[in-house]
Amino acid sequence: MKISELKIGQKADIEATVTDIDEPRTFVRFGRTLRVATATLKDDSGDVKLSLWNEDIDRVKVGDKISLKDGFVKEFQGEKQVTTGKLGKIEVLGKKEKTEKKEEK
Repeated sequence: MKISELKIGQKADIEATVTDIDEPRTFVRFGRTLRVATATLKDDSGDVKLSLWNEDIDRVKVGDKISLKDGFVKEFQGEKQVTTGKLGKIEVLGKKEKTEKKEEK
């Protein structure tokens, strides 16, 4: 599925590249401390915000290609956004390639 095809209220299976990740926010809900960060995903059809929760924040980096399976499309603060929800999974398909050149000896 392409990002441009996402509709609010539907399940989402997409592959895209992470182009940005905001600083994580920490809050307490039902006595548990949780972390959330907003990332931006991009494919050849457009971009969309992604909610990264807890350990996913540490696994995903800018430049990574990811797959979101069984995600959910919602609206948050007037913008379309995808999240893993309760059943979704994020898989890192490819890590950002290092652009540093090794010095020759």
